[in-house]
Amino acid sequence: MNLELHADDIYINKLDTARFARMLDDSTQCYKFYWLEAVVNLMLASEEDISFDQVINEMICEAWYTVTTYHLHLGPTILGKSENYLEHAINIVNSGLQSCLQPSKEDIVRAIAENEDALANDKSYLTRYVPYRLLSSFLDQISGNDPLWNRSRQLISYIEDVNRKTPVLYTIIDGRGLQKKIRINPYWRQLVQDNYPVIVSWIQLKKIHFLQDRNPGVPGIIYKLNRENEATRKLANARELWKSVTDKWASPIHDIYSGHEIDVRQSDLDHFVPWSFIANDELWNLIPMEKKLNSSKSNHLPDWDVYFSRMAALQYHMYTTVFCYPEVRALFEKCRRDNLNALWASEGLYIEGNSEEQFTNILEHNLKPLYDTAHLQGYDLWKYAGTNPVNLS
Repeated sequence: MNLELHADDIYINKLDTARFARMLDDSTQCYKFYWLEAVVNLMLASEEDISFDQVINEMICEAWYTVTTYHLHLGPTILGKSENYLEHAINIVNSGLQSCLQPSKEDIVRAIAENEDALANDKSYLTRYVPYRLLSSFLDQISGNDPLWNRSRQLISYIEDVNRKTPVLYTIIDGRGLQKKIRINPYWRQLVQDNYPVIVSWIQLKKIHFLQDRNPGVPGIIYKLNRENEATRKLANARELWKSVTDKWASPIHDIYSGHEIDVRQSDLDHFVPWSFIANDELWNLIPMEKKLNSSKSNHLPDWDVYFSRMAALQYHMYTTVFCYPEVRALFEKCRRDNLNALWASEGLYIEGNSEEQFTNILEHNLKPLYDTAHLQGYDLWKYAGTNPVNLS
């Protein structure tokens, strides 16, 4: 009983949470965010010591979709090239998973194991400083340029000494390379377990701020930390609008990419600029598309010079229909909450009276910068591989 009271006393009164809160301050790279997040996740999965290699593999899994699907840069770039070791490691692993559009965590872990030789340099760098520097807020007797940071054995001993006086999140068990291990302090483990949702949310908030600074102009970064979730899409009202619109047209609708006649009820709604970049379901970026073409276009940008004029013409046809029929206008109004939040669209594009030239100019003025930013971010261009049987220009 006395031991339990003593443990509670340490947990409540002896853990320096202010130092813990400073662990992610002043980061010039993303490594601290992903290392701490990986450690927190792994400590909940097991009470055993955790190898450096396990932590890095978890980091790769956590950052996977941020890099491969959303094309975000995880750190500073030099001459337009990524200098981030975690990002580089993910790209190595991804090169062997190109045929798998949304690999599971098991797929990623298996691919990591198959590329260990190619990953050796990146993993070695990530373990050189990150496990130790993350604890720097607890090690205030060492300056940022202290040569001790380059002497791992002495540094491990120093962390042990500090831990005897003030509990540190983890200590490090010396070993060879990636087989070094971290040992979680039991009191910190209990605090993390008791406050896991809050701690993970704090890490992700810090990560979002960092990534936004490194990816200026990229929208919706808060949605780009994890795998894309189709269930969160808000397309129901937009689908009903497009169905109603095409019911009023005397002529059939054609896919802007293939030129094939399509039935909107059997079609997908395509994000002209991919959702993975734009991170919203705004009406001005949605058009009906042949389902079988969706997997081909996938996460790519349609060639602007070829397809924008066709997309704008189809959007304008929808726009004029909305203002011709009250029942279509009613469905358009239902789209306002989820599909029409940009002020330039609600107060400029979709107001009654625009000519086709005015409508197209407004759409191009606002959509082209997003398109260009996505291209600079690494989104590849795409063209329909077949021939267009109908002239849609």
